[in-house]
Amino acid sequence: MASFSSSGALITPIEPGRPSRPMSLATAARTAHQAVYANAFRRLEAAVASSCGSQHPVNEDAHSALEGSARLFVVADGVGGGAMAHTASGLLVAALHEQLEAQPVDGDRVAAAMLGADRAIAAAIARVTDRPGAATVALCAPLDVFAAKWLVGWVGDCRAYRWSASDDARIELLTRDDTFAHLGEAPPPGGAPGDPARMVGNGATTGANAVTTAIERGDILALCSDGVHKHVDDADWCRVLVSQLPLARRADALVALARAHGSVDDATVLLVQRSEPGWRDLRRAARRDAERARSAR
Repeated sequence: MASFSSSGALITPIEPGRPSRPMSLATAARTAHQAVYANAFRRLEAAVASSCGSQHPVNEDAHSALEGSARLFVVADGVGGGAMAHTASGLLVAALHEQLEAQPVDGDRVAAAMLGADRAIAAAIARVTDRPGAATVALCAPLDVFAAKWLVGWVGDCRAYRWSASDDARIELLTRDDTFAHLGEAPPPGGAPGDPARMVGNGATTGANAVTTAIERGDILALCSDGVHKHVDDADWCRVLVSQLPLARRADALVALARAHGSVDDATVLLVQRSEPGWRDLRRAARRDAERARSAR
C-alpha cells in the first residue's frame, strides 16, 4: 500500500454542540440499496445502508447513489449542524462524482477535486446563511480494468477498510483519521483531540490523503462515517462481512450493530465487493467438467 500524504496545518472550526433527542422509530429506520456492475473484465457488487441518528432532524451523511459506471464510490459526513451540514455532504458527493467520474483518477486529481468542492460548498452555503457547513469524506475508485487495484482518498474522519476473504477474514484500516491528535495539533477552545481537524467546505483542507490498495477476488472495500466506526470493532466487521448474506443485508447489519453499541450519530456504510466476471466461472466449470470426464474414462 502506498504511503500516506497529508495536508498542512490549518485552524479548523469545530461542530457546535447540539441537544440530542430520543431515538424514534422513524429516525432509527435504515435504508439499504444494492447494485451489480459487470462487464467482460470484472464484476462488482456494491451496497449502502444509512441511518439518521438521534442528534439530528435529518441525516447529515451522504453517499453515492450506486448508479452509473461504478468508477467512484463516496461516503461523506456533514459537520456543522442543521441544514448546512446536510447540504455540505450532499454537495460534496455530487461534486466529486462530477469531477472524478469522467476520466481515470489519481491522487492529484482527487486533491484538486476536493479543493474545488471546498470552494463550491462554501460559496453555496454563503448564499443562504453565514453559518458554517462542511463535511468529512472517504472515497474509493478502481484504477484498472479488472478492478484489482484501487485508489482510496479521504479528508477528516470518515474511514475506508479492506476486508480480505482469503487472509483469515482479516480487516485492514486503509485510512488514518485527520484528527487533531493524529496530526499533532491543538484543538480549538471547546474541541477535543479526537475531533476532525480537516473538512471540506470551510477552508480546512489543502487537498486530500490518498493511498492505493490491491483487491483480490472476494475482498470487500468498506467506506463508513464515524457513526459506524466508533462503535464497530474489527471482530464485528469480520463477523458480519464473512456471512453469506446479500451485501445490502450486511451493510444494514453493520449500521444496526453500531446502533446496538450506542451510536446516536448518523451512520452510513458503503460496501464494494470484487468478484470475477461470470464467463470466467463458466470457463472454470467447463475445465473441471472436462477433467472429471477424462478421469472417469
